[in-house]
Amino acid sequence: MHTYYSSQFKSSILTIHPGEHYASGDDILISTLLGSCITVTLFDPVLKSGGMNHFMLPHPGIITNPKDENGKYGVHAMELLINDLFKLGCRKERLQAKVFGGGTVLSSEAENKYTSIPRGNIDFAFSFLNNEEIPLISSDTGGKKGRKIYFHPVTGKVYLQNIERRLILNITENEKKYVREIQKEKTQWGKTIIF
Repeated sequence: MHTYYSSQFKSSILTIHPGEHYASGDDILISTLLGSCITVTLFDPVLKSGGMNHFMLPHPGIITNPKDENGKYGVHAMELLINDLFKLGCRKERLQAKVFGGGTVLSSEAENKYTSIPRGNIDFAFSFLNNEEIPLISSDTGGKKGRKIYFHPVTGKVYLQNIERRLILNITENEKKYVREIQKEKTQWGKTIIF
């Protein structure tokens, strides 16, 4: 995680990476860049606090050792975020969710091999929220684009910038790197949309 000041948003922005999450009641923005990964934002409108995670796969058992319990996996990323929100005083029955990501952004060759990853991530996020009875307020998932997300934990607003496939070479390279890292364990911006 790192923090910088954005003159565009006139706010401090804390950037999270795959496997990370952040919860706060501070007047900042939490940001991340997504390809096939998923970000879930959770917001308590009474406490005016919220948080965001960034996970790569639904469960560790898909590709890696099931003992690896960290935020790279949705099953752990959701629990870590919810627990941090509870520490701030948020209540589960007040939480509202938004889900983003799950784009198919890898090259055609890699896409054929890993096409189930984005769909699995999307399905996991929706299923988890349904099972936990956390209402899904909005989402933007799937497709063949990357996404830059900015979440304001005090209002619950999400600013989304779509990154068209032809402009996502950096995301593609990062996704390939993430997939390689997981396998080792086993053996220009568009218009901003407010959600």
